[in-house]
Amino acid sequence: MGCTGNTTKKNKNGKLKVIASFYTMYDFAKKIGKDKVEVTNMVPAGTEPHDWEPSTKDLIELEKSDVFIYNGAGMEQWVDDVLESLDTEELTSVEASKGIKLLKDTDAHEHDHEHESENDPHVWLDPQNAKYEMNQIKKALIKADPDNKDYYEANYKKEAARCDELDQQYKKELAQVSKRELVVAHEAFGYLCKAYDLEQMGIEGLSADDEPDPKQMSEVIEFAKKHKVKTIFFEELVSPKVAKTIAKETGASAKMLNPLEGLSNKKIKAGQDYFSVMRQNLSAIKEALSE
Repeated sequence: MGCTGNTTKKNKNGKLKVIASFYTMYDFAKKIGKDKVEVTNMVPAGTEPHDWEPSTKDLIELEKSDVFIYNGAGMEQWVDDVLESLDTEELTSVEASKGIKLLKDTDAHEHDHEHESENDPHVWLDPQNAKYEMNQIKKALIKADPDNKDYYEANYKKEAARCDELDQQYKKELAQVSKRELVVAHEAFGYLCKAYDLEQMGIEGLSADDEPDPKQMSEVIEFAKKHKVKTIFFEELVSPKVAKTIAKETGASAKMLNPLEGLSNKKIKAGQDYFSVMRQNLSAIKEALSE
């Protein structure tokens, strides 16, 4: 699937029409495209994207766009069917995670989702993978709009340097912590843990809506007690109830760690983005592991 500079459906302002599958893809697209693109996030702010599916209206908008950016690796379970059903001859479509070595689901509890992917899709939580995804997005924008190649290249170069800087900050600050074990709401932090030599214990599986059964709950409580875990992490878009129950059982506190699957409108309006949230996450992890 591809399109040339001649067939783009640029909007009235001459901007490339870009659709992103959820918040992080939206944020990366805006960073690389800046004022040459008009980016729409398909998933409404504050909505958990794992089980979200596009409406007919979303599909009509997608067909009218120049570029479609999605993460892949099983994050958007609807994407293959949608791309097959649309007339996408003039759509440049990019699976941003394609080419990244994916982690497998190490989750022991049974999933009842029919199409549950065995890959962990949350690649962007490792800054080096975020840089890779931004590069994929840059290539797609250049393919759809070759006239602005130098502009997209320059923006990418700047963002890639920020990813490297973030990576170095994580390495430096997490080298100093005394513990390595995190208890998290769902197993979204595999790539982050692998990059910085940490271990995650998820209350729930790879999808944030996998309800933990009593056996899993007791395993998490046992893990938290064994490793003297002082913080149980919940996240932005999912009820903190289970995390708070475990925190109470283990004498820990419950705090937020954001897997960047989405941000609230309030945070977006306040100018928060991938980098600011990743730095908040770093502070939270550092504090939890230094206790």
